Amino acid sequence: MKILAFASAGGHWVQLLRLIPSFGIDKNEVVFASTNKSYYQSVLSYDFFHVTDANRKSRIKFCKMFIETANLVTKLRPDLIITTGAAPGLVAIFCAKLMGCKAVWIDSVANVDKLSLSGKIASFVADRTYTQWPHLATSKIMYKGSILS
Repeated sequence: MKILAFASAGGHWVQLLRLIPSFGIDKNEVVFASTNKSYYQSVLSYDFFHVTDANRKSRIKFCKMFIETANLVTKLRPDLIITTGAAPGLVAIFCAKLMGCKAVWIDSVANVDKLSLSGKIASFVADRTYTQWPHLATSKIMYKGSILS
């Protein structure tokens, strides 16, 4: 199985890296993508791709990121996308679902009081959506523990 592990810079990336042992690296092909070019150094054993960082407030950068992400997902044709957010990860999930790929969203541990906007949207698109806080779990959003604990 080909897994695309995708996260924005900062805490999203740190949380994604904590998940590496759960990716079944001995039997699956894992590819990483992020919005920070230098992050390739933390995953030297894997293929790494960079996309422009953007959010909903920057329309031009968002359009550029959307195109780059759509091209990446189309090129890689992963079986599964796992993302810890943010907007670029959500775009990757949308693109993947259009191609029939499975998608998992893990909302950031920083979202203590409520699910992120991207996480809320992902809960309608992703095959699985996880929160890292038990009080945020619902029938659609699962809690299985915290990545950072």
